[in-house]
Amino acid sequence: MDDAAADMKTLVKDAQSLLTSAASLTGVKADELRARGMRMLDAALGKSSEYKDQAMVKGKELAKNADVYVKDNPWRTVAAAASVGLLVGILLGRK
Repeated sequence: MDDAAADMKTLVKDAQSLLTSAASLTGVKADELRARGMRMLDAALGKSSEYKDQAMVKGKELAKNADVYVKDNPWRTVAAAASVGLLVGILLGRK
């Protein structure tokens, strides 16, 4: 996920610098820079969509694993939930 954030930041910064440079130019050079900037932004959108899809798949996988664990260990899960509830109750009662 850190790589994804770094990739996105790099793409956005590069696109911003290209579009800033293109703003001061006119003619064919400006059109080329704007087109290049738009391609970079499109690539960033494509990457973000790819990362979103990967996150969805991983989230579903984790939810399935949690469901299997709870079904296999119902009493252990109840004990863990009760312990967390007790700790939260104690912490809230102190304030």
